[in-house]
Amino acid sequence: MNISFLRLGFTNLRRDWRAGQLRLLLLAVTLAVATLTAVSFFADRLNRGMQRDALQLLGGDAVVVSDQPTPAALQALAAKHGLQTSASLGFPTMARTLDAEGGSTRLVALKAVEAGYPLRGQLTASTKEGVAPVATRDIPAPGEVWVDPGLLDALGTHLGSELLLGEARLRISRVIGVEPDRGGGFVNFAPRVLMNRADLTATQLVQPASRVNYRYAVAAKDGAAGEAEVRRFVAQAKAWIEAEHARGTRVEALDGGRPELSNTLERAEKFLQLVALLAALLSAVAVGLAARAFANAHLDSCAMLRVLGLSQATIARAHTLEFLLIGLGGGLLGAALGWAAHHVFVLLLAGLVDAALPAPGLWPVGFGLGVGLTLMIAFGLPPVLQLARVPALRVIRREVGEPRPLSLGVLGLGLAGFAALLLAASRDWTLGLITVGGFALAVGLFACAAWGAVAVLRRVVREDRAPRWLILATRQLSARPVYAVLQVSSLAIGLLALLLLALLRTDLIDSWRKATPVNAPNRFVINIQPDQAQSFQAALARAGVAADHDWYPMIRGRLVAVNDRPVQASDYQDDRAQRLVEREFNLSYSAQPPSHNPIVAGQWTNEDPNAISMEDGIAETLGLKLGDRLRFDIAGLQHETTITSLREVDWGSMRANFFALYPVSSMPELPVTYLAAFRAPEGNSRFDSQLVREFPNVTVVDLSITLAQVQQVLAQVSRAVEFLFGFTLAAGLVVLYAAVASTREERAREYAVMRAVGAGGALLRQMQRAELLGLGLLAGVLAAVVSGAVGWALARFVFNFEWGGSLWLLPVGGLSGAALALGAGWWGLRAVLRAPVVDTLRKAAA
Repeated sequence: MNISFLRLGFTNLRRDWRAGQLRLLLLAVTLAVATLTAVSFFADRLNRGMQRDALQLLGGDAVVVSDQPTPAALQALAAKHGLQTSASLGFPTMARTLDAEGGSTRLVALKAVEAGYPLRGQLTASTKEGVAPVATRDIPAPGEVWVDPGLLDALGTHLGSELLLGEARLRISRVIGVEPDRGGGFVNFAPRVLMNRADLTATQLVQPASRVNYRYAVAAKDGAAGEAEVRRFVAQAKAWIEAEHARGTRVEALDGGRPELSNTLERAEKFLQLVALLAALLSAVAVGLAARAFANAHLDSCAMLRVLGLSQATIARAHTLEFLLIGLGGGLLGAALGWAAHHVFVLLLAGLVDAALPAPGLWPVGFGLGVGLTLMIAFGLPPVLQLARVPALRVIRREVGEPRPLSLGVLGLGLAGFAALLLAASRDWTLGLITVGGFALAVGLFACAAWGAVAVLRRVVREDRAPRWLILATRQLSARPVYAVLQVSSLAIGLLALLLLALLRTDLIDSWRKATPVNAPNRFVINIQPDQAQSFQAALARAGVAADHDWYPMIRGRLVAVNDRPVQASDYQDDRAQRLVEREFNLSYSAQPPSHNPIVAGQWTNEDPNAISMEDGIAETLGLKLGDRLRFDIAGLQHETTITSLREVDWGSMRANFFALYPVSSMPELPVTYLAAFRAPEGNSRFDSQLVREFPNVTVVDLSITLAQVQQVLAQVSRAVEFLFGFTLAAGLVVLYAAVASTREERAREYAVMRAVGAGGALLRQMQRAELLGLGLLAGVLAAVVSGAVGWALARFVFNFEWGGSLWLLPVGGLSGAALALGAGWWGLRAVLRAPVVDTLRKAAA
């Protein structure tokens, strides 16, 4: 027989598609590719948008930040490279209204800017209150200021009024809408006042000892040459700062600057990646099961081809071509579905992401095609390629040429390739290793448990006492232990993913919500002076604030030495570490460790004047460990301590937290102010203004809007996860169906023989239900156990949540497994008991 593998491959593809033998394979591949590419398209657009918006957050292509006027050498360097420049400076100060308007005061974040500000991004402002702000290239004219809308309410003033800043009187001319490079930090929570730098001298606010933040932004002219000049400027500026030991001066750029992009979307992306990984793993199981059923259905036809003289190589190439085309088609279809689905993410996360995100690149399409082809090569081809080795003798002897178990080498190679692809897709090694590794270990556990369960069942069921249907079901399982292990393992894998996602939707997201509870503190007050401490707390008590609010002393100190070695920014490679050693820390002291800061290393040494407790994250960043001696410069005083404990701090808890805490009740030798964090009384809209009037020097930070946004974020992320969960649920159901349908032909022959010797339909239905319920119950219990372990690992090492075990997991898992197995069995095997006995036996003997 002389036929090319191309012709045979396309002929087989048309025939098998019409027979419906490839639809399950195509569905599994499409679901896997769709989920992974949907997340990939979304992540790609998000990353491109972040790169675009990061320039706006900087206010330029690069920014020189310093606590002294920008060095002339760096200004000359920018001019040498032909860069656009814009200088600004900012600091906190008090603003007040005229006495005729009440003389209200408020701490504000003052920023003085020059023409050309901002170099990147757009400033928006409005000339009338209550009118939407519009983009503008203007800056405040001399003699004018622009302010945040909240400042007008806080001071009880309006546009056109005069604002007193130091010795200057400036007219409020516009209300600020968007300030692109505002950034974070306590000072930037205060209302913004934007002024022309030409008016700064008249205010007389900047004195030799003033703490001022200077920013010198640079931007390239259009084109690649300008971008190259920026890169050269950044490199040369960093070299100059290091050579001159210019402490307090640093360069921020897109490739390593400010860590102010919120981690909210990163955490949301991890949720979506987890769901996509689970869908891909389920699809791999479905492909393997469907390919095995496909191989069993083609044994006889391949044996006939061998009789007609077709070579093994031609048969193998034809089936390889057929499966690669299915993988390619599923990849293209899944990529198209993923492209459509990622737009739903953008809609569900509206407000968290900009609807005008840049268009994605083409790499998600290539990645989707790679996933589709890898699925078919790693899990589809190994059982199908055995068809090429079917002997011609099978035409007359049906027991010859049955598919053999895959070699460990072939199976290991396929699993390793697919695991590597999933790890790359996760973009998070911890997430990928826990998910892929957990499922790999689960497969082994499920197989061993299923084999042991079959052996125990064979011994426990007594044929002289048990019902006939139970005896027959036990014999069915005992006669085919490999099939039983395969079905239990496949069902358990599908249920594991579904249970894990159920836990994800409940326990993980609930734990996230508990991290920022509804009753979390929504006010932070700083700059409380020691002589105001008692009267301030009395004022809170009169207003009805709970007595257990956070109250901590706050000390400003700079780390100057570790183990008697002076600290320099050049000692560290990490950008964040360099920034930390250049800035002053907020330090505090407390005789008892904060209840929301668990000790993770060492011990809290109460009232030890030579001890200090550090946050474990900053300790890791700066390379600090227990026993290290630290020296802080606190208002000119050198204070040396030893690290005796490390604390775990949840910076998203809305509680008062500190990098460093002294375990003592008082430090009278150091200058101190106080910080309070509490929940404002409900229904008192004038609470903040009354507090500021009584204590005009304090800064009240209202976090109520931030808390509302956090709760909204959680709801939006939940909806996005639930949407993608639909894909994974479909993949899980495909696995359940494939697991049951994989033994359909064997069951059909066995039931036909039983019916031929007198077994009734009712008895066979009872036997089938018992077998399916037993397999499903075992699979559900196993899946529940493993889902608890994998869920704990994800909560602990990926999402940083507290994990609480659920007692309902085992019964719900077992009952769900039994119900789903019974449902999938009815759908996949409903025609087996209805088929005429003669037709089934003739087909089996053909």
